[in-house]
Amino acid sequence: MAEQQADVVILGGGSGGYAAALRAAELNKSVILVEKDKVGGTCLHRGCIPTKALLHAGEVADLARESEQFGVQASLNGIDMAGVNTYKDGVVTRLYRGLQGLIKSRNITVVEGEGRLVGPRTVAVGNDSFTGTDLILASGSYSRTLPGLTIDGERVLASEHALELDRVPGSVIVLGGGVIGCEFASIWKSFGSEVTLIEALPHLVPLEDEASSKLLERAFRRRKINFKVNARFESVEHTSSGVRVLLEGGEALEAELLLVAVGRGPTSDGLGYEEYGVKLDRGFVIVDEFCRTSAPGVRAVGDLLPTLQLAHLGFQEGILVAEHIAGVPVVPIDYAGVPRITYSDPEVASVGLTEAQAAERLGADKITTLTYDLGGNGKSQILKTQGAVKLVAEKDGPVLGVHMVGARVGELVAEAQLIYNWEAVPIEVAALIHPHPTQSEAIGEAHLALAGKPLHVHS
Repeated sequence: MAEQQADVVILGGGSGGYAAALRAAELNKSVILVEKDKVGGTCLHRGCIPTKALLHAGEVADLARESEQFGVQASLNGIDMAGVNTYKDGVVTRLYRGLQGLIKSRNITVVEGEGRLVGPRTVAVGNDSFTGTDLILASGSYSRTLPGLTIDGERVLASEHALELDRVPGSVIVLGGGVIGCEFASIWKSFGSEVTLIEALPHLVPLEDEASSKLLERAFRRRKINFKVNARFESVEHTSSGVRVLLEGGEALEAELLLVAVGRGPTSDGLGYEEYGVKLDRGFVIVDEFCRTSAPGVRAVGDLLPTLQLAHLGFQEGILVAEHIAGVPVVPIDYAGVPRITYSDPEVASVGLTEAQAAERLGADKITTLTYDLGGNGKSQILKTQGAVKLVAEKDGPVLGVHMVGARVGELVAEAQLIYNWEAVPIEVAALIHPHPTQSEAIGEAHLALAGKPLHVHS
């Protein structure tokens, strides 16, 4: 057995793992990065990037379909899935090559193969072992299913299978109305499929502010995306033409395909974590504010943690851990201040507390809210989008949450993140100049109104 040592050994090369590797190498640490598939992980190869490429293709299809609204004569002759997949795969390939170049330029040793802990800070890959002064666990997540529901990759799909479809399905049932479910529902509707979403909770995107959920539901009704909330899955059976899904109460739905989008679970089983002192809870690794596990010298980042499973959060955790190992002063992550986006049509974006969370934390009488309708925003009118910006703030205090629904509002959430994380009060944001005509004006207008000096809204 060959043995190698490094300052930092990282198990998993997804968003959190490779961010930690890049930053640690930049801080003059020797780094070994173990990855069983391709560096970049789920986000680059089977998640964020290819999904958003499909969403953009769907947006192009919708623009062609609706071009007469803009005075442009065009026609949509169909969706060439081979061409769409070539475009999608090209985006992924270019980003992957760029990432490989970055890793090579920083002299990071990449070990290809499936690793597991065989010592307190030692990872084995086949007959080789790699020991770090510090070990970072970043083994990521997998697509969950439900008891009795088998994902076969043919008629019952997980998101990774959906990304590789070579055809546009005539009809799809999407089980789960969270981020993944709503994004794929949006893609397939744009491509021309009949879509039905099934969500067990009272609203779609249930982690968002209830007002945002209702705006998305209204938009999906306009788009003729069917959805059922408070609906619980019972069973599925194959039919001659696809699948038949039975819900509690006896209602049955039929479609060509079923997408299971009920969330992602941590990849920790069978990797030796608990054997070497890493405490788990339902498979998630338990860490402190600096991502330290219960095992000395072992950290964990990304989807392994019982927090939001977002690539940009994984990046930040990876950077934090690398800097903490190197002795650089770091500030713990405020998880409420992590921006969240659902890239459906329309998009849903938010940062900070929902109205319900703020009321629970401070008391309903201590908070105030304001909703600015995008109907009053010039750029939103140009884009023909509908939605709103909702602010949640402490009375006579800082902004606690920003919640947005509308086309491209994901591009606005970076400013919202600054507002929340810098504990800005509405009058401070109202003093900023937002360029015209942009959708960013909606953030400015909302804060003007909350500060008591509304411009293009009724007082």
